[in-house]
Amino acid sequence: MFDSGFGGLTVARALIDLVPGEDLVYFGDTGRYPYGPRDLAEVRDFARQITAVLVRDHDVKLVVVACNTAAAAALELLQFEFDVPIVGVINPGVRSAIAVTTNRRVGVIGTVGTIGSGAYQRAVQAHRGPIELVLAACPGFVEFVEKGETDSEQVRVLAERLLEPVKGFGVDTLLLGCTHYPFLARTIGDVMGREVVLVSSADETAFEVAGLLDETGLVRRTEGKGTHRWLSSGDVGWFAELGRRLLGPELGEVIGHPWD
Repeated sequence: MFDSGFGGLTVARALIDLVPGEDLVYFGDTGRYPYGPRDLAEVRDFARQITAVLVRDHDVKLVVVACNTAAAAALELLQFEFDVPIVGVINPGVRSAIAVTTNRRVGVIGTVGTIGSGAYQRAVQAHRGPIELVLAACPGFVEFVEKGETDSEQVRVLAERLLEPVKGFGVDTLLLGCTHYPFLARTIGDVMGREVVLVSSADETAFEVAGLLDETGLVRRTEGKGTHRWLSSGDVGWFAELGRRLLGPELGEVIGHPWD
């Protein structure tokens, strides 16, 4: 799986817990983060490049695009170009939000690139969900997570400002449309209020992957634990230190993969 940085660790955590016997290769593209402000064509190229590394150099049997911006930019292209199953994080989150909401008003927050792509509107239409959407870009959230600053007063002030339009819409469900955002769930939940359900696509994506592995016969049937490999295109020491704080002790040695 891959992400622009640390956000995809929420999906990795869910997968490790759900299918502990599977081997996992995680690529954090911290040398080029954040993806959100970048042009979607550039993000698409990054996604193709990383997927090629995972398939060619690590012989993976399935790829999880654990980044909403990359999924919005490149999921369909990757599914066409590569011969392994490719799973994104957008559709699982949308399905869960549609199932959870009772007043049919759903908020979606994400990076500028994700929100501007229209991917969530298209996903809701594809699922024929009878819901009203309000979307808001939240620039700055990813950067706070990447600095390890997830519960500061500065984050709260930013959240109050960015989430005000969503609160005003009267949503009862808020879809965290970026895999970094669950690390800010406490602050986001405090700002939105207890009556609003936060939906993270991490668990739903893990369930989809587990189901797909079983359906396709690719599941690894073993009582032992799988191996975990961690790659970063940026500072490996920083990735290891912050990654362990966010994911846990399973994040071991980090291998550098700088781009030329």
